[in-house]
Amino acid sequence: MTRLGVITIGQAPRPDLTPEIIALAPDATVVERGVLDGLTRAEIEARPIPSGDHALTTRLADGTSVVLGESLVMERLPDLLATLEREVDAVLLACTGAFPALEHTRPLFVPDRMIAFGAAALLGESGVLGVVCPLAEQREDTEAKFARRLPSGTTVLTDVCSPYTGTSNDLADAARRLAETGADLLALDCIGYTEDMRARAAAASGLPVVLARSVCVRLASEVLDSFGSRAVVA
Repeated sequence: MTRLGVITIGQAPRPDLTPEIIALAPDATVVERGVLDGLTRAEIEARPIPSGDHALTTRLADGTSVVLGESLVMERLPDLLATLEREVDAVLLACTGAFPALEHTRPLFVPDRMIAFGAAALLGESGVLGVVCPLAEQREDTEAKFARRLPSGTTVLTDVCSPYTGTSNDLADAARRLAETGADLLALDCIGYTEDMRARAAAASGLPVVLARSVCVRLASEVLDSFGSRAVVA
């Protein structure tokens, strides 16, 4: 079997994520690693987010969530990626944040580009994209990320609901608000959003919904299926 490395910016394992990845890529063996593996919550929270840094949220091994800065992730991510590439055929970065370019030697699936370009293809030359993001402080970054990849005739609207701390009703309300303000298509812009959350957002809004994790894993699976006998042996 081919081997798909999955890097969460939080801690592995991710029981809220990995089963859906396995279901979408059944012919691949998933190898999980976490950027924050080996750190305690106290050590993570001792690193306040610097002014101007991009805020991110993720899940820890104990099932709780944490907010951290992109700078902490980028201190640890390159070495982790380089190490994991020696074990796998391709790597999925399990975060939709707009990270700087990363050096890599294996196919690297970067969700922020994949969900943005996927939404652009579905939306067409005009229309309104509604995006649910986890944190209020991410709204500006989220709007900019999608806007630079959508046709000039389109509009981006955002609303907020964390996949880790928000309730089902919170998500339904966010989806409904976006529909009421004119969205034609919704995107759930965090790997933490699940298929159940996608279904709830669709039911509440009456709109098609693009889910970051399934878009990325389906495309990754296409590439892994092409490897065939070239799979890395553990």
